[in-house]
Amino acid sequence: MRIGELARAAGVSTRALRYYEQRGLLQARRRDNGYREYDDSAVIRVHNVRALLDAGLKVDDIRELNLSLDEKQLEHIPNCEAYVLYQQRLRAVQAQLAALTEVESRLQAKLAGVPK
Repeated sequence: MRIGELARAAGVSTRALRYYEQRGLLQARRRDNGYREYDDSAVIRVHNVRALLDAGLKVDDIRELNLSLDEKQLEHIPNCEAYVLYQQRLRAVQAQLAALTEVESRLQAKLAGVPK
């Protein structure tokens, strides 16, 4: 299927597909006319990439899971690599939240000291 067809089938933009390809998450064959051509399994791969991005992983994290992205319903398949990545990403998010909470406290303290 061509890029527009894949975009419609997967519910993403053609720009997103080009980005996934550029980052090594999606592969396409090139026709003689230069058009990208994707296998039917690319729909599953794109859905899994989107699910992992929505779960908070980054593109570089997802690239490490590249071998299992063509499996149906990736989110229901136990995967030790994904578990470790989720743990790492969760720790990073928790650290960001702690830093933001500290900034919030300092801002509230500053605001409390400002006359209205």
